[in-house]
Amino acid sequence: MLGRVRNWFDPREVREVGTTPDYRFSLANERTFLAWIRTGLAMIGGGLVVAQFLPPMAVPHLTKVLGIALILLGAGCALRAIDHWIRCEIAMRTGRPLPPSRFPAVLAVVVALGSLALLAEVLIDWWRAR
Repeated sequence: MLGRVRNWFDPREVREVGTTPDYRFSLANERTFLAWIRTGLAMIGGGLVVAQFLPPMAVPHLTKVLGIALILLGAGCALRAIDHWIRCEIAMRTGRPLPPSRFPAVLAVVVALGSLALLAEVLIDWWRAR
C-alpha cells in the first residue's frame, strides 16, 4: 500500500513497469481520473453550501451532519481517484485486466441515502407547515 501512495506523488516507477500502452488508453484513464476529481470537488462544494448556508432543519443538526458527510465523501472520492488511476495504469502497462472497483456502487448508495434523508426533511417541514 505504501508503494502505491508513493506512486501518487512520483509516478516514474509506474512508467518503468511493463510496456507503454496505447496513448488513447492512458488518456482515457486520465479523463476518468479527472471526472472523479470533479465529482469530489462538487461534493466538497455542496457540503460547504449545505453546512454553511442552509437554514436549520426540523431534525437537529441535520444540515451540519449532511455537510460534513458530503465533504468527507468528496475527500474520499479524490483519494480513490488517484489510487484507481495508478492501479489502472499499472494494469494496462503489464497487460492485466483492469482492477474492479466497488467505489461507484458505494458512492451511488451513499448519495441515494443522503437524498432520501433530505427528502424526509423536506416532507417533515412541509407537513409541519400545513
